[in-house]
This record gives sequence, structure tokens and C-alpha cells, in this order.
Amino acid sequence: MNSKFSKIKPHIVALLLFMAIPLAYFYPQLQGKRLAQHDIAMWKGSAKEILDYKAKTGEESLWTNSMFGGMPAYLISASYKGNLLKHVDSFLNVVGRPASYIFLTMLGFYILLLVFGVNPWLAIVGSIAYGLSTYFLIVIGAGHNAKIHAIAYVAPTIAGMILALRGQLFAGLAVFGLAFGLNLNAGHPQITYYGALVMASVYLYYFVEAFKAKALRMFAKATGILLLAAVLAFGANFTYLWFTNDYGKDTIRGKSELTHDRDNRTSGLDKDYATQWSYGIAETFNLLIPNLMGGSSTMDVGEKSETFRFLRQNGVPYGQASSIAQNLPTYWGPQPSTSGPVYIGAIVVFLFVFGMFILKGRFKWFLFGVTVLAIMLSWGKNFNFLTDLFLNYFPFYNKFRTVSMILVIAELTIPLLGILALKEIVEGKVTKDDFWKAFKWSVGLVGGICLLFLLLGKGMLSFSGSIDNQLGWPKEIVEVMRKDRQALMWNDAFRSLFFVLAGAVTIALYYMKKLKPTLFFALLGLLITVDLWVVNKRFMDNKNFELPQQVEAPFTPTDADKQILADNDPNFRVFNLTVSPFNDASTSYFHKSIGGYHGAKLRRYQDLIDFHLSKGNIAVFNMLNTKYIIQPGKEGPVAVYNPDALGHAWFVDSVKVVNNADEEIEALNGLNPKSIAVVDKRFEQYLRGFEQGKSGQGKIELTEYRPNRLKYRSDSPVSQLAVFSEIYYPKGWQAYLDGKPADHFRVNYVLRAMQIPAGNHEIEFVFDPPMWKKGMYIDLASSLLLILTFVGWVSFSLYKTFKE
Repeated sequence: MNSKFSKIKPHIVALLLFMAIPLAYFYPQLQGKRLAQHDIAMWKGSAKEILDYKAKTGEESLWTNSMFGGMPAYLISASYKGNLLKHVDSFLNVVGRPASYIFLTMLGFYILLLVFGVNPWLAIVGSIAYGLSTYFLIVIGAGHNAKIHAIAYVAPTIAGMILALRGQLFAGLAVFGLAFGLNLNAGHPQITYYGALVMASVYLYYFVEAFKAKALRMFAKATGILLLAAVLAFGANFTYLWFTNDYGKDTIRGKSELTHDRDNRTSGLDKDYATQWSYGIAETFNLLIPNLMGGSSTMDVGEKSETFRFLRQNGVPYGQASSIAQNLPTYWGPQPSTSGPVYIGAIVVFLFVFGMFILKGRFKWFLFGVTVLAIMLSWGKNFNFLTDLFLNYFPFYNKFRTVSMILVIAELTIPLLGILALKEIVEGKVTKDDFWKAFKWSVGLVGGICLLFLLLGKGMLSFSGSIDNQLGWPKEIVEVMRKDRQALMWNDAFRSLFFVLAGAVTIALYYMKKLKPTLFFALLGLLITVDLWVVNKRFMDNKNFELPQQVEAPFTPTDADKQILADNDPNFRVFNLTVSPFNDASTSYFHKSIGGYHGAKLRRYQDLIDFHLSKGNIAVFNMLNTKYIIQPGKEGPVAVYNPDALGHAWFVDSVKVVNNADEEIEALNGLNPKSIAVVDKRFEQYLRGFEQGKSGQGKIELTEYRPNRLKYRSDSPVSQLAVFSEIYYPKGWQAYLDGKPADHFRVNYVLRAMQIPAGNHEIEFVFDPPMWKKGMYIDLASSLLLILTFVGWVSFSLYKTFKE
């Protein structure tokens, strides 16, 4: 019994530590407070209409009119009820969010290290190092919950893959299938894609090894098992993935029909948009030195800073000088803005370099290769040759923005390789000559980089960025600010050098048997934790924790909002000029907005923004039924009524047929949408029987509004062409005339239209994608099989353990 307990003891300790560390970091969570996150607040704005509708009716609406004139809700707040993996994920959320994200990240990496045969106590150290990577905490602070959620399941997915490739087929099927299914369920395809790149590297390594060992038959069996597990994982998430892929073709991540700016176009996102957040080549060194380029966009440099002293010496009042020092624009790198660096830890980087010297065999080169590839791809527009190659030719790569995000690969491979190196030392497999050779080279290279920036950094680096010219500050202040940036770099170069040397000395003492294993693991773990913890607190502290009711209702209505909400019309749009309208969803919390905040808005609507809405084309605002415009006022936002908004629907008396998308969007310039509709010639067949100049008689009005169902009543003495101020999206919207299916088509680049016969008629639009119900059964069957397989494997493993 004692023997069995000693085996499970480190696992119990691991679980307790993985719970305790994130709870200690997010200690206000224990006080019942919740983290206020920008992107989650934006999500609450974008999802408000459909969540309220579901609470009121119990019905799932797959369409919302609250953002960008209207868009599918698949990637906003759709509930995929058939996928049982969400219940598994809820079960794993043992410590509550946001702490559970770090708990799962550490646990997943721990499983991966155990599969590699790492001593459990060393695996705990490695898992803490991985879970406290600065970027992960920054992601949580920003509210990118799906991102960190998906990251947490990448490591165990790789673990399951390795089990299968090593011949443990049942274990591989169970672990890979469940972990990969949970990764997909997290809903961040970009992270899944990057995880797949690591898996491709690992898979290629095992293929080479199998080929050399003439063991391709076993390798083929393992591949078959992994394919089966992947099919089940995809099947469990079938509905979500189906609609993500299908809808994605019509979004900014799909190909545009417009032919302008061809050099910037790809079959996915525009190059400028995809590479907007490109890591600088020199900026890569902040993997080792966090404040190399100023840390985050703004930082508190304190009252001992050069900037604060200069301001006070030149007569700036204390309060104003203190405020500037607390929010000084310290970041001077090439990205538009940043919440902080991708700091992996000085000791962790040292261990990575150390591992490249210590580890034998080919595996390290596959890890090293995918690490270098990720770093170079993170440079984006700063390394156009490789970036263009991937954007133009690598499948699906151009569907993703923020290329710097690919550094999540390095965040996994660098600590993995470093811990595998320590594994060799702990197991006594490293000769004295090999150890000291690796030790000297690693200390020299990593410590030397820190020393280089310490001694020569002030002369090598400019400490000036594009933000400096945008501030409009006097040159004297900008020059003083550069000195504070220099100080930030110098201080962090020094601290990184300290931790590199401290970590190196700890490892050397252990190798020389001056430290017992228990003390070694504890001391190394403490050093890594302190290093990362202190840096993380710069960029993700606890000041954003608030009372639950404040987080649940992140926006307070202004007087302008209250005025608009008093309007009983159930369906009109609002344009808010007091915020960045096309990058903010706060308006959507109260109204149906012309703007919004989402990374997958409809491509045609984005074209409308670029060509007309951003340029103030009032005719386009009118055809979108923009009834109110919120403008800044002396005493706060003011709601201005727009009397020219065209309403829910109207009859036009003439049409202008155009040849393509370029002509269609251009025709909206100078258009009178009240009387003329622009029609692409592809829809010309729907105009048969329409007679120009016979409209203006009769009426059409909205009689019932739901986000996924609209009813109208028309009354006209003649057959007419009606235009509806609703976004055209044929993959789900179905039209009915007096209860019978009817054709509708696109006009004015984004709107719906249909011919309506003379007389009294009821028109109904219903959003009901046929694949939604079919997909639910696929989700249910696949997720159930995955769960049963995993439970079966765990039960069998426990039976074998206790039988022995």
C-alpha cells in the first residue's frame, strides 16, 4: 500500500499545486469577485440580443441583428447541445475561471511530460514553468478565453498522439481523441492549427524512426488509430466546425469578389489585416528579456523615472505628472499596440539552449525546427518572403490574423525541450564532459545575450517607435521618455542575467550532488515561479476583478441610450460615433448596431464599411434603416434622429443591373435607394415580370420581429419589388409568401429583395439552416463514443494497476 501511495503521491501534489498556484495568482476569485475582461465585455454586447431571446423563449436563435446590420450567431453564442464534451470540460473546471485555464494548461503539460517518462517531481516544475508563461496570463486579462482554453488542450493532445505512435493504441485512441475533441470544443481554430503544426513535426519524427527501424506496419496501425480518434473528435464538434467553415467562406476570412487592391489580397484575409500584429525580429529577444522593447503599450514607470522628474522640474503639476508617468507609452516595437511581451522565462530559455547541447538523437531537431519556424512566421510583414509563401500556398494559413500568435508553439516546445534535457541529468545519463561542455556554452550564449544588452543595448537600440510621432509631445519629453525605455531594458537584462545564473548554478550544484533531488526540484521550481510571477504581475494583476453584478452588466445606458430605448419600433439600427463604431460592441448591448466587434464579420459588410460607411455615405446608412446616430455632446452622448432612414422595407420603382461586385458596390455612390435598387446580373432572373416606374403605390410594414423570424404585411394594387433593410445571407434565411416558399435575392450589395404580387400578402423570413438539426445527432454520437472510450481505458488501466 505504501508503495502504491508513493507512486500516486506526486500526482496528488501536482493536482494540488496546479490548483493552488492559479488560485493564489487570481486570489480575488476566492473572494467571490470576477475578472472584467475587455473581449468578454464585447462578447456580452454582441450576444445580448440572442441571450435575452433565449432566456425569454427558450429558443436558440442562430442569427443576431445586434451587430454589423445582422450576422449569423454560430461564432457568437450558439449552443451546440449535441456535443457532450462540454460536460467533460465543465467537470474539469474544478477551480473556477479564470484560474481553471491555468490549472488545465499545467495539467495538460504535466500529462505530456509523464508520457515522455519525466520524473513526476520534475514534471511539476516543467508544468508550472509552462503554465505561467506570460502570454497566457496576458491572454486571460484581455478576455481571449477561447484562446487560452484551446491552448490548455494542445499538450495532452500531443501526449495522446505519442502514446499511439509508441504502440499504446488503446491509450492513444482514448487520450488523443478526448483531448483533441476538447481542443476543438474550445472554439479557437487558430490555436488548433498551430497545435497541428507541432503534431506534424512530432509525427514526422516518428515516421522517420519507424522507417529506419523497418516498423512501418506498426506505424500504419498507429496512424489508423489516430485518424479514427480525429474523426470522432471532429464528429463531436461537427456542427460547430461545419458552420464555421461554411460561414467562413462569406466572411473577411474568405475570398473577396472585389478586384481592387489585388496585391494585398489572398484567398483568405487581406495581407495587411493578417499581418497587422507582426513581431519584430529584434523583439524576439523579449522571450528572454521581457521589457526589451518597453513591455506593454503603456506602463507605470513611477515617480523615480526620468519622465516624472523632468515634468516636475518644468512646472507640470504633481497630479498631471504622476498620471503621465503611470501611463507612459513605453512600447516602441513595430506592433500597433501590445498588452505585453511573450516572455517564456530566463531559466526556461537557458534550459532550451542547454537541451540542444545535452539531448542526443533527432527528436530535438524536430522540436528545434518547428520552434524556429514559429519564430520566423511570427515576424509576419517583417519577414515577407516566408510570410507570403505561407499566406499564398499553405492550406488555411491565410484564414488567421495576428501572426505573432504562432509563438504559442515556441511557448510549448522551448520548456518541453528544456525539461527533457533535465530528465537526462536526473536519470544520470549525462557524462561529466558532456555536462560541463553544455553548461559552459549555454551560460555563455544565454547569459552573453543578457550581458550584451546590459553593456551595449543603449547604443545598439533606438528606443524610438512610431508612437512617438503620433503623441505630438515636445521633443524634450520624448527624449526623456527614451531614457525610461532604456532603463526598462537595462533592468530586465540584469534580472534575466541573474535568473540565468541562478538557474545554472542550481543545476550545476545538483549535478555535482551538492543538492538532494527534493531540494533541487523545489529550488528550481521556486526560481522559475518567482521569475515568471513577478513579470506576469506587471501585465496581468488583479485590479480588474469586480463584483459579479458589475461584470454581468458591463455597460451602463447613457441618456442617449435611454432615449433610443424608449422608441417602440422593434427593429431599427443605431450608429454610435462616441466609440470606435466598427471595433466596439458596447452599442450592441442596447441596440441593433451598424457597427460591432467581431473577427469574422461578413466580407460584403466589411466592403460596405470600407467603401461607404467609413466615408459617411448617408444613402447607405438610410438603406440600413439607421434611425438614430449617437454623437458626442457637451454633457455626454446625444441621440440624433435620422428622418431619412428608409424603414423596415419599401417598394422601389426601378432597378440598375450591374455586371459584377465592383460595379455593384460602386453604384451605391450617388444612389437614391428609396426608388432604385442595384442588382447584380446573376440575380436578373428574379426580375422577370417587374415593370419599371410602377411603384410608389401601396405599403409594406413589419408586423412581427424576432432575431430569427421576421413577418411583414404588404398591400399593393400592382406587383412590386420590395427591398428589405436586412442583410442578405441565403445560407439559412428562407423566405415565404403567404406560407409558401418564395425566392428572394440580393440588392444594393448587402440587402434582401423579392417580388411581391398585387394584393394583400404576408411575407416571412425564417433563419433555419437545415444542417443544424442533422449535425446535432453527429455531435451526440461521436462525443459519446469518445467519452466511453476514455472511461473504458481508465477503468481498464485502474483494474490492471490494482490487480498487480
